[in-house]
Amino acid sequence: MADKDELREQMIDAFGGADYPINSPMDLVPALPNGPSTKFESGDFSMTAMELNTKLGGGDFPYETPESFVDDIIDQLEEQGNI
Repeated sequence: MADKDELREQMIDAFGGADYPINSPMDLVPALPNGPSTKFESGDFSMTAMELNTKLGGGDFPYETPESFVDDIIDQLEEQGNI
């Protein structure tokens, strides 16, 4: 089972370097350590940034902070039963 706090921390670290506010997922790519291949893992959960982008809804852009963006991702992953 995935640890939500661990995933949240990994995502904030990865997405935190973007210039906020962000207006689309493409605003995040330059900040990611391994670009779209940046992987988030915890327990039996493993997904790249690209996979997150394709599996999650469009989001509620713009996001003002990395925390608000990551909280939305975590909520969507929970709703879909991924974590």
